Formats: sequence, structure tokens, C-alpha cells
Amino acid sequence: MAADILRLAIPGVQGLSPYQPGKPIEELEREYGVTNAIKLASNENPLGPSPRALEAARQALRDIHRYPDGNGYALKQALARKLSVAPGNITLGNGSNDILELLARAFVQPENEVVFSEHAFAVYPIVTRAVGAQPVITKAKNWGHDLAAMRAAVNARTRLVFIANPNNPTGTWLAAGELEAFIQSMPAHVLVAVDEAYFEYVNEAAYPNTIAWIGKYPNLVTTRTFSKAYGLAGLRVGYAVSSPEMADVLNRVRQPFNVNSVALAAASAALGDEMHVARAAQVNREGMQLLSGAFNSLGLKFIPSAGNFVCVDFGRPAAPVYEGLLRAGVIVRPVANYGMPNHLRITIGRPEENLRFITALKQVMHDQ
Repeated sequence: MAADILRLAIPGVQGLSPYQPGKPIEELEREYGVTNAIKLASNENPLGPSPRALEAARQALRDIHRYPDGNGYALKQALARKLSVAPGNITLGNGSNDILELLARAFVQPENEVVFSEHAFAVYPIVTRAVGAQPVITKAKNWGHDLAAMRAAVNARTRLVFIANPNNPTGTWLAAGELEAFIQSMPAHVLVAVDEAYFEYVNEAAYPNTIAWIGKYPNLVTTRTFSKAYGLAGLRVGYAVSSPEMADVLNRVRQPFNVNSVALAAASAALGDEMHVARAAQVNREGMQLLSGAFNSLGLKFIPSAGNFVCVDFGRPAAPVYEGLLRAGVIVRPVANYGMPNHLRITIGRPEENLRFITALKQVMHDQ
């Protein structure tokens, strides 16, 4: 019966596998019998949310018998002030993943193609195939986006291009000049979605703020999230900034009340706590420096990252290292499903978590 049901699905869905999130701490402790496990697998903010966000969430709990504001007025107003855009430029999502799916549902038909890079975020092929369209995956360059190859892949059938900047899982990033030239070169029938989930962590002078370009390029949409630097991953709230016309189209397919009332309140409060985000970015920079030094001392190659994670190359299949770390109570992320079987992705944690990971890694490598 199960096989018959699968055949009823559209061809693109038949070929999909469910998205595999990072292993939860509870699952590791249950399966391996370890205690006091740490999770450096899902690029979460190790500091957690702002105290202001927590208090706003608690207050919002009193009214959860009411539907949320389906238009997200207060959060849109707060975002508009912070980003210097109009509220009409903003679309709210159940995480930025929701926005990526809205783009595919609203603009991509089965006869269309969607272009994205090798080693890019796993959601791009999922939303493409889910609408029956054809993914066009270009070869990466130095583990990052090869914009020339992506431009060459665009044709009359292309409707959407996904660009992650920084890219997950590799951490590579594109500078302002090359990215704007790419967007400028796109035909009018091609939308460019720049996924900036890790925007707040980037500390590179040439890194662009693509929201500033929205007025120049009506086919550009920028997506961001509260799941990373703002520490609200469990509440699922993200947003897009685009032309009002594109936002209008996205809102036509957006589910009513797609962002819950607790998430709306917490995100609005989190925006006002800039010190918390700055502290998270500082902890990330210090942790990145510590892990980079450890990898160098161990003779391990790694991909320089502008995000809150780093991919390290073990020069051989990384699965045994991953397994050894699990047994030591440390969860990291295997990325073989991204075409990177020799790599593991490690989220930057709190200082004590980073040190525990390094200690466990040294022991695992010694034992193997």
C-alpha cells in the first residue's frame, strides 16, 4: 500500500528524501546512554535568546487562545524601522524556510528551472522538486558559488535562482561587487533569492547588505531569520524583504497565521536588544578563532567560514569521526548529503563547549 501511495505523489516529490535535521540531544542520550551531551550541529545561538525576547514570549502566552495577528503588524513595523524599508516590503515566514517555499509555490511552474549551487542549502532542491520543477545544480568553486557558472545556467526556462550568502554548510561568502553584477545581469523573468540566514555573524568589509539593493532590482528578494543570531530557532520566524509587488504575490500563497503569536512577540523584542546580538557575534568570532587554531594544530584542512559554523575536512570518510564524537557526547553535523563525505560541520558553541569538542576530537582521532 505504501508504494501505491508514493506513486500517487507528483514525480518531483517521489524522488525526494525528508530533510534530516541535526540529531537532538535527547535522542543521543537515549541511543548511546551518555549524559551531559552538547550539540554543535544545527547552527543555533549557544547563548540562547535575549532576556527581552523571553519576557515578551512569556507575556504573549497569556493570549494564546487568540489567533495571532495574521499581518504581523508590530513585527513588520519593528523590522521596517531597523532595516529602513517600508512595511509593505516585508513578508513574514515560519522561519525563512517558509519564505523559500513560498517563492517556489508562487512563481515556479513544472516547466521551469531553478538554479542553485552544489553544496548549497538542502531546502533549495526540496522546494524545487516539491512544485515539480527542474533543479539545475552548478558546480561549486572553492566550495562556494561560482557565479559565472550560475549565470551560464540561466535560460528562458529559468524562473528562480537561490544564492546563500554566507552559504550553508560551507560558510563561503560573496563580495558585494560580484554579487550585484550577477543580479544586474539577470533577465527580467528570473527572480534572485539571496538567503542571508547568517547575516548578523558576518565580519567582512566587502560583504553586501542586499536589502539596500531592493529598490534597484525588482526581481531581488532577501531572506533572513531569527533562528540564528537572535536565538529563536524553536519559535520559527523569518522574513523576506522585496519589492511591494513581490511581497503582494507571496502573501497570496502564504498560509493565514503562519507565524504564531509567541514568535511574533519574541522576535519584535529581540530586534531591540542589539547588545545581545553583538555579544553572540563576539562569542562566535572568538570560538571560530579557537577552533581554527585547533584544526591547524591537528593538521586538518577547513573551509574559512563567515557564518557561525565551520566545515573541517578529514581527508577520508568522516562518518567514523562523527560516530566517535557521538559516543563522547558531542553532536556535530555530517554533510555527506551535501556531497561532502569527508567533512563535518561544527557549530561554534560557548567557550566550554568548544573546548570539550576539541578534547573529544583529539581523543577520537588518536583512537582511530
